Amino acid sequence: MKLMRVTEPETVLSLIEKHFHPLEVEAVPLEEAGGRTLAETITPGEDVPGFNRSTVDGYAVSARETFGAGEGFPAVLECAGEVLMGHPPPAVLQPGQCFLVHTGAALPEGADAVVMVEDTEVSGSIVNCYRQVAPGENVIHRGEDLRRDEPALEKGRLLRAPELGILASLGITTVPAFRRPVAGLLSTGDELVDYHTPPGKLPPGRIRDSNSVALAYLCRQAGARVVNGGILGDSFAEFLEKSRALLKQVDFLVFSGGSSVGSRDFTARTMQELGQPGLLVEGVSIQPGKPTLLADCDGKPVLGLPGHPVSALVIFSLFGRAIIDRLAGRKAHPFKPAVRATLTRNLPSRSGRTDYVRVQLKPEGDSFTASPVFGRSGMLRTLAEADGIIVVPAGKEGLTAGETVEVYLWQ
Repeated sequence: MKLMRVTEPETVLSLIEKHFHPLEVEAVPLEEAGGRTLAETITPGEDVPGFNRSTVDGYAVSARETFGAGEGFPAVLECAGEVLMGHPPPAVLQPGQCFLVHTGAALPEGADAVVMVEDTEVSGSIVNCYRQVAPGENVIHRGEDLRRDEPALEKGRLLRAPELGILASLGITTVPAFRRPVAGLLSTGDELVDYHTPPGKLPPGRIRDSNSVALAYLCRQAGARVVNGGILGDSFAEFLEKSRALLKQVDFLVFSGGSSVGSRDFTARTMQELGQPGLLVEGVSIQPGKPTLLADCDGKPVLGLPGHPVSALVIFSLFGRAIIDRLAGRKAHPFKPAVRATLTRNLPSRSGRTDYVRVQLKPEGDSFTASPVFGRSGMLRTLAEADGIIVVPAGKEGLTAGETVEVYLWQ
């Protein structure tokens, strides 16, 4: 039997970064660009906002005329009019004057601050200001949000709601974005039948293909479109024919199952036939998911996942997501959102192997506890019961009860 040569998880991620590249760029309507990745740096051709504007309802003033104002000694100013929303100020502010402004309204020339309306008292056209303001107080200055000719959004930025808002504020209606990746899924094994097989109709010794549905969701969650290639029987000719046909249609091919060491393992052989340079990884020093395969087939990534559902989903979340991010042009995040929690029991681990352990979070006072959810990697229930995953680094021989851990949320 051939011994499995395992690769460190960090090395696998480095290989993904080295071998695969973002897809081509296309013009996308702004209203359809959410979740895409910006392919060019955006530099505004104008300041945002294009004028000094008030952040409160109040009176636009020259700040120096309010210095020393207080409850017993107000600054007394004459209201010269109102600045209507969406209109330019009616006049230049003169000494001893103020203008009524509303949140978002333009400040008249000569005004450099706004006194909040609740700090004033009005009698006819006379405004008593009972609080002094500093220059710039309650004001957003021209170009304070975005400056003309200074980069606003850099290439590689994920377009979320805030980024879409920025682009809209600049009048940009079409966005240069990397093409959305297309992932192809193939489930492998003679024991599998379509998940549509109704209860009571499952042939003896067969199981429904659950991985394809779960993996398709993870692909879409990562921003990819999905083509489901169905189930491959344990025949090398079938493996090669169907995977070769599907690879022509997609940017990224995923095998679920068939990566366990054994005489009927055709996944590695197929990967070597699909293109050059072929296999990059023939096993990963990780638990669960050691028999993971990764290949570069003429520039297209091909990932071979273990067949056990928990292993398949954990490995895809780690490496499949990284591949989709790379193809979509997204930059790797320097941080991962996590919840800090207290481990409820000792957790042994083998040194030299990275362990991904499923845990359940429970509130305890102002914090959380993390309890391991144990079970074989073929039991999806253990993953459904888990709120997240903790990582035991390869250099540690486990974690101890009471230790603070980082829980990476599953959803």
